[in-house]
Amino acid sequence: MDGLRWKLTSRPQKTSFDPTVAPSIPPRQIENGRLRVTLVNHSTVLLQRNGKNILTDPVWSERVSPLSWAGPRRRRAPGVHLDQLPDIHLVLLSHNHYDHLDLTSLREIQRRWQPALVVPLGDEHFLRAQGFQNMHGLDWDQQATVDGTAVHSVPALHFSARGLFDRNKTLWCGYMIDNEIYFAADTGFGGHFQAIRDHFGPPRLALLPIGAYLPRWFMSPVHMGPDDAVRAHQILQARTSIAIHHGTFQLADDGIDTPKRELARHLEEAGIDASIFRTLANGEYAEC
Repeated sequence: MDGLRWKLTSRPQKTSFDPTVAPSIPPRQIENGRLRVTLVNHSTVLLQRNGKNILTDPVWSERVSPLSWAGPRRRRAPGVHLDQLPDIHLVLLSHNHYDHLDLTSLREIQRRWQPALVVPLGDEHFLRAQGFQNMHGLDWDQQATVDGTAVHSVPALHFSARGLFDRNKTLWCGYMIDNEIYFAADTGFGGHFQAIRDHFGPPRLALLPIGAYLPRWFMSPVHMGPDDAVRAHQILQARTSIAIHHGTFQLADDGIDTPKRELARHLEEAGIDASIFRTLANGEYAEC
């Protein structure tokens, strides 16, 4: 079994990194066609446009695990305190892994703002059993329009599971928002990037994962490395790309800041300016 082989042979990099985070306070809303993107941490991004505030895969917990005392722990704080978020209108969940579907964070967000949730097919049943309402469960290539925002579920190369016996019982996906913002979530590299580019055109913004990619023999089917993310950016012809899924939790053998350093190297080799494919710190924002 490949998973057991990896666990038995895993040699996580122990590289130095600066854990300091300078938290930011986002504005209440953004108007006039502007798009503001704040990296909270990991794959949690705050998207602000047209008076709407959207969160992707919100995680504020100290560990991404079924256990509060074991499992991958936080190495950097969130870049936005949960109580300093603006009103949240919509939450996008890409799949049910603990570093993407964090019930503790979701419950607090639900208590404060009661946003709509868009989730992969099958996760709506799990979340409804946990007391959540106002959900849209989507299969690949299905769309939901929520308060004027069109969210289209798109394919990803990944898998789902929250326990030992539920692997791939629910779906996983990426999302295209209003045909211009692409949230790739967790995915390996594949032909879906070209298909997304052909169907929707070049995105205004692409959120592309770069971390948890080592060892490649095990991780490449489900997690892109920085070099893959550069290729995906080129295929998509994104106006701006922003790196996600890095810098907060060490989920594989690559170190906390290894993906960021490797992305910078691959961008330089490809002749792509770092202002076009950006690596934000937790709490840092960009306007696209």
